[in-house]
Amino acid sequence: MTDATSFSLLIDGQAVTPAATLEVVNPATGRVFARCPAAGPAELDAAVAAARRAFPAWRALGFAARAERIARFAELLSSQAETLSRLLTQEQGKPVGQSKEEIARGATLSVGMTKIPIESEVILDNAERYIELRYQPLGVAGIITPWNAPVNLAIGPLTSALYTGNCAIIKPSPFTPLTTLRIGEILREVFPAGVVNVLAGGDELGALMTAHPGIDKISFTGSVATGKKVMASCAGTLKRVTLELGGNDAAIVLEDVDVNDVAKKLFFAATVNSGQVCMAVKRIYAHEKIYDALCVALVAEARKARLGDGLDPATTLGPIQNRRQFERVCELKADAARHGQLQEGQAIPAGEGYFVTPTVVTGLAEADRLVAEEQFGPVFPVLKFTDVEDAIARANNTRFGLSGSVWSRDLARAQAVAARLEVGTAWVNQHRLTMANVPFGGAKESGIGRTYAHMGLTAYMEPQVISVLK
Repeated sequence: MTDATSFSLLIDGQAVTPAATLEVVNPATGRVFARCPAAGPAELDAAVAAARRAFPAWRALGFAARAERIARFAELLSSQAETLSRLLTQEQGKPVGQSKEEIARGATLSVGMTKIPIESEVILDNAERYIELRYQPLGVAGIITPWNAPVNLAIGPLTSALYTGNCAIIKPSPFTPLTTLRIGEILREVFPAGVVNVLAGGDELGALMTAHPGIDKISFTGSVATGKKVMASCAGTLKRVTLELGGNDAAIVLEDVDVNDVAKKLFFAATVNSGQVCMAVKRIYAHEKIYDALCVALVAEARKARLGDGLDPATTLGPIQNRRQFERVCELKADAARHGQLQEGQAIPAGEGYFVTPTVVTGLAEADRLVAEEQFGPVFPVLKFTDVEDAIARANNTRFGLSGSVWSRDLARAQAVAARLEVGTAWVNQHRLTMANVPFGGAKESGIGRTYAHMGLTAYMEPQVISVLK
């Protein structure tokens, strides 16, 4: 077991190891494999004070100088990808190849966002008046990250905060704190003391952050239920918020597709990271003409999948990350078995790991839980439609609105259908693509605000109008 002294918090440029600790479970074994320090109110206060002290000098650096620091961080992050990816797999469960991709993507995104200019806009300049819109950093951003992609979903908001002149406090999920703490060691090398602080802790630490008067902005990625609590708490000090919450993404498959090709892509989009992705495909609506063939092809993909410890290079699907989520996925699967038909992949590995075999479910109705709720696991329904209008209506009949996709050889038709999905992002013949210069976020209860692009960056800034009478 890795002892807690191997990890430390980052506060004001210093490695800090309070007495309180968190136990971290390897989901492939179901057993504790490491401990790390846990922050409490005193450590949070110290981190906020450090960030506020560092803020004036950091904002004064300017965009170009801040971008240079971020590029150096990305370089160091990439250089340590091998070690970090193994640690990420141990605490999160995903195959180590996917962990490497997550770290590489974090580095790419961070640099990509620093290529986006944030410039003042002259609204009016005539003989009488000069009016300009400019942007100022907010101050201190609190970044609360989830357990499904702890690196990528920390680096996105962190880069947004730092590039725009803010200081930051990162709090990873108590289920997956270790890789973020290791990344804190890299951050310590690159950024001035106090600019970035990293605190591990339980859910109570997140609640303290959302209520803390010294934090100006909260970025939260997680469930809808917790997102509502975050927003309510932030209202006490009118903090700015960006919320990236759950999804129940629908994929609408029209009758003219190449079934085998689309099945491979849909299966990956539904089961990557064992389905634990906010924008994974959660529901598939297939036209009646290709429904049976698509189901057969999806089951074939499920039976090719190899479950196991993510450190094994042969593994394509790792475990569910934690026991609570494992039990929820099993509950939804059992409910689906009572109402529909299940076709499963290979048997789960022996042992106490949180494994769920990939499962294609047919015969469900819209009201069944696996259709109506976000499962966050590799068990997904395939539903039949005859009329595309019906498919659109069913896809939109949800409180979620993160993303969705349409699959067809007829691009014009597919784009027209995609435009009618009530989601933040609608893809055609793809799913899960995000880019540094493309805003991403949810409609309905799937979130507030956007990450990435100019829109995501200015969410960490306050617009200010300068109005001059000549």
